[in-house]
Amino acid sequence: MNVLQEVFLDLNKLLPILNHWLHLMSAIVWIGGLAFLVMAVTPGLKASVPREYIKPICDTFYKQYRKIVGMLMVVILFTGGLNLHYVGELMEMQTGEGISHNAKYLTIFFIKLVLVLGILTLYLYTVIFRIEPTGEETADEKEEQTLEPIPFQRSALWLGVFIILCAAALKHLHY
Repeated sequence: MNVLQEVFLDLNKLLPILNHWLHLMSAIVWIGGLAFLVMAVTPGLKASVPREYIKPICDTFYKQYRKIVGMLMVVILFTGGLNLHYVGELMEMQTGEGISHNAKYLTIFFIKLVLVLGILTLYLYTVIFRIEPTGEETADEKEEQTLEPIPFQRSALWLGVFIILCAAALKHLHY
């Protein structure tokens, strides 16, 4: 019990834990929600509703999801910066050198940042250039909207999967 009390009473240990937890929870909700849309909602709608209703129903789900992701984006960026600070302090204590002297960590970190920028770009693209149906779409445009009612959802999911892979690698590169 002393170990548990020590962690909860020492803010220098508790704050990095809570920050990392919040960062992970935000990423889980973001990528998990996207996975749910890609793997369950879209295929389920394709199998159960007429084609002309797929896009409007997906748009309804995505509209709510977008609001949540907007907040999560801010949380992820803020907590990610704090995580980098805490990892830097930990590396400094363990090795006497900071993150700037760990080439493996920096390489994976920058790959993760590029992937994060990619997924943020896709998210912002779908927010800024939201395509509203006009009723004058060609047959090809309607077919494309049926196949992928939320633009770039699969691409964003794959970026998210690789971001999580990079996060797992980073977790084990600072010991």
